[in-house]
Amino acid sequence: MLPTSSEERSEMEPNATLSLRNITKVYPGVVALDDVSIDFRQGEIHALLGENGAGKSTLVKVISGAIAPDSGTITVDGRQYRHMTPILSRQHGIEVMYQEFNLVEPLSVAENIFLGERTDRLYDRRGIERRAKELIERLNIPLDPHAIVERLSPGRKQLVEICKSVSHDVRILVLDEPTAPLSAAEVETLFSIISDLQKNGITIIYISHRMEELFRLADRVSVFRDGRFIATLETKKTDRQELVSLMVGRELTESYPCRLTPPGEVLLELVNLGGNGDRGISFSVRRGEIYGLAGLVGSGRTELMEVVFGVARRESGEVRVAGKPVDIRSPVDAIRAGLGLIPEDRKFLGCHQEHSILFNVSLAAIRSLSRLGMVDAAKERRLVDRFVSSLRIKSTSSSQQVRTLSGGNQQKVVLAKALAAEPDILVFDEPTRGIDVGAKQEVYQLMNQLAAQGKAVVMISSDQEELLGMSDKIGVLYEGRFAGELERREFDPELIVGLASGMRKEDFLCRT
Repeated sequence: MLPTSSEERSEMEPNATLSLRNITKVYPGVVALDDVSIDFRQGEIHALLGENGAGKSTLVKVISGAIAPDSGTITVDGRQYRHMTPILSRQHGIEVMYQEFNLVEPLSVAENIFLGERTDRLYDRRGIERRAKELIERLNIPLDPHAIVERLSPGRKQLVEICKSVSHDVRILVLDEPTAPLSAAEVETLFSIISDLQKNGITIIYISHRMEELFRLADRVSVFRDGRFIATLETKKTDRQELVSLMVGRELTESYPCRLTPPGEVLLELVNLGGNGDRGISFSVRRGEIYGLAGLVGSGRTELMEVVFGVARRESGEVRVAGKPVDIRSPVDAIRAGLGLIPEDRKFLGCHQEHSILFNVSLAAIRSLSRLGMVDAAKERRLVDRFVSSLRIKSTSSSQQVRTLSGGNQQKVVLAKALAAEPDILVFDEPTRGIDVGAKQEVYQLMNQLAAQGKAVVMISSDQEELLGMSDKIGVLYEGRFAGELERREFDPELIVGLASGMRKEDFLCRT
């Protein structure tokens, strides 16, 4: 079956519940959507695929009514509109679970699930908690309705978002990178929920850069590139190579680039380090080495690096850099000690959303850009322009606000900000979360280049294939403790899962 092109979609499909025709959206200097026409059928799982900046998120905002297109029409349930509004979208049963969390963190899980629900009665906390408990149990999601959201891990927050979306009378559900922060068990829970929703005739629009998910879930997949609709294909009649070729306009033949530089001396060493829920953790990372850190959601990987970077208090043990103990009590101390952190939550922890690319990238390097208390503006702009160019950050200029960038380009700004301080040790926490296939290659190449330059790289990742493909060694955490370390010759997916689930390395080796 040949892919369906935009030119062939002038007529709405007979069984489409949602159709968009000739949708165009232009921002200053950027054509976000260029004459896009696409249909979504009732009860199908329809995947949207494309590099960051391809137009997927803009399309979702048009569907939800968050933005109005400059031209084109939207047809829902046979009714045609020039543009949607959030209220109109909700009336048609359209719910969107965005890639970035949209939660009121000081409130409980139950309060977040039913936040904004209209009622003529007085506030009924017990009633809300009872309904939340019933929903959570029906969906078989491991959540406590009484828990305060700000105390939850990113994976648990994502599950709250899922409950929020499903709690309404949903007919079209848009999921934007829903599995990015989830553990393997949570992913299976999500897939089960999606399957049940589809059986009930609900249309699922599914955005993900994880190809294995699309081939497992989707009935059809539509590819976007540079704001244009490229093609719609039946998932069972295509393959990864064809989709990647349509996405990027070039063939990607190697997922994980080779690295030939041998590791040097130990640069980062943790000795019985404890704090932030972790305890007694010891391992070392050499120059030129990429050290993968594995574990289930809640295992303490991010929490450990928060202690190392001075975000959380160190309670025991020590951190050594180049063989010398360092007293890191704040991120400023960490940067001065030669550490850089690319956090998992780029929106709230990685950058200042309301400020420009220029402001963000130069922030950590401000001392080297200043003289006698004054910033050298020309030097600052040269530095920022270099990173915008080398990391291929798509923007109108370095003065553009970070919040207006796509998720992948925000991630690149966070990377640039860390690299601008010229650290010797870099911690990447979920570095490719929400990044497309082409951009992943760029991140992998960058990590290899950093290792080749003699940097020590720690990579926290929930993507097992990524861990196996990029790491020289893998350390595994389980419930705040160090469960074991694997050399490359020992890499085994089952062993990693076993260690992450509490099994001892010796027991696994004896069993096999």
